[in-house]
Amino acid sequence: MNQILEEARAALWSVWNRRWLALGVAWGVCLLGWLAIAMIPNSYESKSRLFVQLDDVLANQIGLGAGGRQKDIERVRQTLTSSVNLEKVIRSTRIGDTITTPAQMERAVEDLSRDITVVGDADNVFEITAISGRRDLSDAENAQLAQEIAQHMIDIFREENLGSTRGEMRSALDFLDQQLAQREKELEDAEQRRLAFEAQYPDLIGGASSISAQLSASRAELRSVEADLAAAQSAMAALDGQLASTPRTLVTPGSGGPRATLAQAQSNLASMKARGLTDSHPDVVALKKQIASLQQQVAEGAAPSGTPNPAYASLQAMLVERRANVQALQSRAAALRAEIASISANRAEEPAVAAEAQRISRDYDVLRKKYDELLQEREDLRLRGQVETEHNAVQFEVVDPPSTPRVPASPNRPLLLLGVLVVGIGAGAGAAFALGQLNSTFATASKLVRAIDLPVIGTISLTMTDAARALRRKRLKLFAAGVGGLGLLFVVLLGVEFVQRGMVA
Repeated sequence: MNQILEEARAALWSVWNRRWLALGVAWGVCLLGWLAIAMIPNSYESKSRLFVQLDDVLANQIGLGAGGRQKDIERVRQTLTSSVNLEKVIRSTRIGDTITTPAQMERAVEDLSRDITVVGDADNVFEITAISGRRDLSDAENAQLAQEIAQHMIDIFREENLGSTRGEMRSALDFLDQQLAQREKELEDAEQRRLAFEAQYPDLIGGASSISAQLSASRAELRSVEADLAAAQSAMAALDGQLASTPRTLVTPGSGGPRATLAQAQSNLASMKARGLTDSHPDVVALKKQIASLQQQVAEGAAPSGTPNPAYASLQAMLVERRANVQALQSRAAALRAEIASISANRAEEPAVAAEAQRISRDYDVLRKKYDELLQEREDLRLRGQVETEHNAVQFEVVDPPSTPRVPASPNRPLLLLGVLVVGIGAGAGAAFALGQLNSTFATASKLVRAIDLPVIGTISLTMTDAARALRRKRLKLFAAGVGGLGLLFVVLLGVEFVQRGMVA
């Protein structure tokens, strides 16, 4: 510990002994450092915050979800500092006044890209920061330029989210219209090919699958017709039997003729027997003779007489209808058998034509499906474009307008001035100490003992005359004035800095 204290005393003595060198080095370092700081232009920072409202009922209803709009806004945020947008900012501010060549514009865009930052958070709040620190402008002009840059970035942000979306919608609609026109032409050509093929091969429409479907449908229809034909024939046979057992006319008592008289006589005989008369009763005997005579007349073919039977006429009309139905079913069954035979013959004899029919039909169906899908997509896109144009789904609100900076964002000049002062003092002390180490002098007797490894008998104190003391005091005053001047210059520079800030405000 004593050795450390001794070394410290020796270092302080070495620096103090060469204090004029330390003061000169400190002044030189401070002047150079402060001059360099004075050459650094002040950079002023302007900030602005935007809030983007994404929730909208109508937009969600037609499929403009907040997630998709969030991706669009994030894309715009990432491309906001593109070269094209930065060039717009440069040309709309005083930065572009001195730019005349493409090389100068490229350098200006590169410099401006480092001075602009766009940050977004989870609450859809975007912060735009613009910095201006041009050497050819004053502090007030730099502050105003930073505000202008931030305002132009807000305008571009709004334009990119509104105008570019509409432009993309128009481009997408134009592209879909071109695709629809091309697909419509292809669809018309395919339809013409299909019509020509169908006109040439009407039995092979739809290809092999269609032929198989037609064959299956025809066979199923034939089975149904045959079943209906069998049922109709059975019903017709039943009507024939029923018609054969139904009389054409109805004979009633009192209607005249042998049959009617016979019926009346038989009725009277039954009435007599019901009254209890026996067969030997004269009236019964006479009536029986009359009945026998009438029966003989009927047997000999006497012309019958009576009223037409309505049941017979109805059965006859039904039989005619059933016969016509049976004939129609027989004709339909014969036509179906001929059609099945024709389809089977075509499928067996024309496999290449059937394959061509299938290909034409498949191509037409695919083109038709694609055309319908493109048409639906175009209508959906047109509806989305109308919603975004007439009912803006993305609402912008400037939470904090671009601020007018009053204090430079960089450099922190007071701190830099203080740092240069500290470095200058340290450099002066370090130079004095280094020079002391190079010279063969010893600040203490113990240090001399360690250096020569010999005992030191004693030390002699410095004795000064009155003239020497007066000179020493004068030099100390000059040294103090030098140190005070350095501190006073530091204070003056700080004052100038704060005065300049006040002038900007």
